[in-house]
Amino acid sequence: MKSSVLTRYRVMAYITAVMLLVLCTCMIFKYGFDMGEDVTFAVSQAHGVLYIIYLVFAFDLGSKARWPFGKLLWVLLSGTIPFAAFFVERKVVAETLPLIGGARSEPVKA
Repeated sequence: MKSSVLTRYRVMAYITAVMLLVLCTCMIFKYGFDMGEDVTFAVSQAHGVLYIIYLVFAFDLGSKARWPFGKLLWVLLSGTIPFAAFFVERKVVAETLPLIGGARSEPVKA
C-alpha cells in the first residue's frame, strides 16, 4: 500500500474533525445565543462536502488495508462525533503504518 493513501486519510480526518468542532461552536451560537445563522449555514455546508471527501478517502484506505466491516464503519462514522476523529485517526495510523513499512522493506527478487 502506498503512503499517499494514508496521508490523504490523515489530512481529511484532521480537516473533518476541526470543521466538526467549528460547526458545533456555530450551533451553540445559533441556538444558544440566536446569532450567526449565516455562518452556521456556510460551515455546515462546508463540513458536509469535506465529510463526503473524508468518506471516500477512509473507504479507500479501509479497502486497501482489508479492514473488517465493523472497523470500517467505525472509522467512517468517526467524522460525525466531535473529537472522535482525532483518536480514531491516531489508532488507524498506528495500525496502518506497518502495512506501508512492510511493503517498502521487502527484498527485491532478481
